[in-house]
Amino acid sequence: MSTDGKEMSFLQHLEELRWALVRSAIAVVAGMILAFAFSTLLFDHVILAPQRADFITYRVMCRLGHLAGAGDAMCIRDVGFTFQNQTMGGQFMADLMVSFVAGFILAMPFVLWQLWRFISPGLNPRERSAVGGIVWAMAFLFLLGVAFGYFVLTPMSIQFLGSYRVGTGNAVSNEINLDSFIGTVTSMTLWTGVVFQLPLVILFLTRIGLVGPSFLRTYRKHAFVAILILAAIITPPDVTSQILVSLPLFLLYEVSILLSARAERRQLAAARVPTRTTSAR
Repeated sequence: MSTDGKEMSFLQHLEELRWALVRSAIAVVAGMILAFAFSTLLFDHVILAPQRADFITYRVMCRLGHLAGAGDAMCIRDVGFTFQNQTMGGQFMADLMVSFVAGFILAMPFVLWQLWRFISPGLNPRERSAVGGIVWAMAFLFLLGVAFGYFVLTPMSIQFLGSYRVGTGNAVSNEINLDSFIGTVTSMTLWTGVVFQLPLVILFLTRIGLVGPSFLRTYRKHAFVAILILAAIITPPDVTSQILVSLPLFLLYEVSILLSARAERRQLAAARVPTRTTSAR
């Protein structure tokens, strides 16, 4: 069904989907061009910033260490590595990659809105109201996950991996390839943004009847083990980073239980309404 209420054929649905994808691609390209135009600022103040000791996360950690009476134990003075580029077009390709990722992040709310605009005409008013606001919730959780990955997970990963040494002394220096560093930063931020969609996934599964709050509570321990395994996969092999990722995921799981319980109550209330109407007749 189209936005004006008329029935559409299968080919017309495909045409609508094609234009939704085209508009989304244009938004990503526009964001990419904007990011490329400001690539110097993007690299200096965003991408390369976690490699410097004055990065905001390191300064906050140092401040917390002083407040806790630990002195300079939590202060980062040197991340422990430098960058290198080994190919002729390496820096240009790195610029394009960063611009694409930045354009994708900037365009994500518009892309989600295009997806909703394509799906919503096929829903009845009750279904449409039930999932109202989901686009903004998805965008918010994605951006929240990106921020968490960038300001928390990425600095911890860089600090651990960049300062890790084999053998004794400084026999092996860390000269990190630029594209390896960029890959670490972008993958950490984007995957965390995806993982933060957990509450909405649980909410969707509840509304289609696959899971419920009782199921989520029963298998809470199993879910926590799965979260720990997931955190161990997407983080460096140190306990601190694993805990930093696991704690917000635990919280998101508990929020998912509350959302699932609320959705189930609404479904039961809606199911009782026709019964009352029929008995009154």
